[in-house]
Amino acid sequence: MKLFGLAGWQGSGKTTLAVKLLNELIGRGLAVSTIKHAHHSFDIDQPGKDSYQHRMAGAKEVMVSSVNRWAIIHEHRGELEATLPDLLARMAPVDLVLIEGFKRERHAKLEVHRASVGKPLLARDDPDIVAIASDLPIAGLSIPRFHIDDVAAIADFIVAHVGLTTTALASARPDPSPAERGKVGLG
Repeated sequence: MKLFGLAGWQGSGKTTLAVKLLNELIGRGLAVSTIKHAHHSFDIDQPGKDSYQHRMAGAKEVMVSSVNRWAIIHEHRGELEATLPDLLARMAPVDLVLIEGFKRERHAKLEVHRASVGKPLLARDDPDIVAIASDLPIAGLSIPRFHIDDVAAIADFIVAHVGLTTTALASARPDPSPAERGKVGLG
């Protein structure tokens, strides 16, 4: 799997950009998954639900499944936080995993920076930041810079940086039938 990260301070717009990039990249035919780091305790369970009761009773993992989705809730129960490689190993293969957060991990990242947040650039001290998306021009760095709203250009950069090509994608997927081409305007 190819990996690419979005890093930045809280409030910089990482999630907003991630959602826009997902739409752009998936629209280009890529299979994309995401992984997001939370700096605090979080719950996807609701008190009173069966899965919550299982977890509160001490289950190490609780899997919830339905016709539409499944999820595993894993409690650390005193263990160290899982590493990014451990988490990635649990994910199904896709063309690209977009990583939000994990700014201290060693993978290629685009820094999302907004001057209004009032925080320093991470790129000055992180060699794994290979580009910046910002709402204002940034001088003094020798890495590519994009306006934070130029989603197509940022997607182009990510696809090229991780080594994905439309040719590789097209060869990995079967050609649509003439009927399918007519439905999606490819004919």
